[in-house]
Amino acid sequence: MRIARYTLGEDPTYGIVQGEPGDEWIAETQGDPLYQPVVLTGNRVLLADARLLAPVIPRSKVVGIGKNYAAHAREMGGEPPAEPLMFLTPNTAVVGPGDPVVMPPQSNDVHYEGELAVVISRICRDVPIERVRDVIFGYTCANDVTARDLQRTDGQWARAKGFDTFCPLGPWIETDLDTGDLAIVTRLDGEVVQEGTTADMIHDVAELVAYVSQAFTLLPGDVILTGTPAGVGPVAAGQRVEVEIEGIGTLSNPFIRRD
Repeated sequence: MRIARYTLGEDPTYGIVQGEPGDEWIAETQGDPLYQPVVLTGNRVLLADARLLAPVIPRSKVVGIGKNYAAHAREMGGEPPAEPLMFLTPNTAVVGPGDPVVMPPQSNDVHYEGELAVVISRICRDVPIERVRDVIFGYTCANDVTARDLQRTDGQWARAKGFDTFCPLGPWIETDLDTGDLAIVTRLDGEVVQEGTTADMIHDVAELVAYVSQAFTLLPGDVILTGTPAGVGPVAAGQRVEVEIEGIGTLSNPFIRRD
């Protein structure tokens, strides 16, 4: 089931995306499916007529995982860490599909990072690996945008990854997905720059959720970013980045600078 958050110019609402690519429509639901059973209102709208929003705004946090693909760890100049490397991103960094990523004046080296994102379904803590599926609402695409020069100079990652607009999510949440071997492709102005598979994760989704839950109580709507394949690189103002994940869809965002 593909759950979208969208607007027709008024308050955001939720719906189930149905139909074949190019001929999709959204069946409106009552309230937020994250917090209540899916009940259709009977209203529907063409996907092309709706503006998709970030499918979830985390209630408290986005938890990122660094260097979870060996090739990416090596392209960054080191070996993968023995345990998952966690960092926090504020929920104010989250934007939706089509929203511009605003490149800050403090940085001259902003990079894309296409990733699979996990959306948590309920309050949980110390989740055993065998119970992880019980606390996952679904999955979406993410771009873990990073000011690489600030990441180097700061020595920690809060500012480099936490600017407003630096965590695009979308286009919707897929609730039924086997994440064992999904193709991840990132394109810069239509050219493939990252091409990997979730099968290359050092720590898979179940391991990551269990590990993160040992440190933080997870709340409904919290998001865990699972790491990026090799091929990260710089983006210039005026360019567009697309993150496509097999079984989910494509997240697309333009990058801009403001004076």
